[in-house]
Amino acid sequence: MVVSLRKLAVNQKGCIRAVTASGEMGRRIRDMGLVPGTPIMVVGRAPLADPVALRMRGFTLSLRNSEADCIAVEAL
Repeated sequence: MVVSLRKLAVNQKGCIRAVTASGEMGRRIRDMGLVPGTPIMVVGRAPLADPVALRMRGFTLSLRNSEADCIAVEAL
């Protein structure tokens, strides 16, 4: 099932399928290592649900919900 990264629950794992952002935002997202085929796990959310923290490739990364909406993930 492919969903937006924003919709994954805490401690849920997934694999990135596509980055739909274009322009500067799309380039920044890909530069951070969020490319198709990358396994990720959501490790936390802020009290107001923005930002989301995820674990990938041995480090933790925080993304705003507007950025997370641009990343299609296959939930595992």
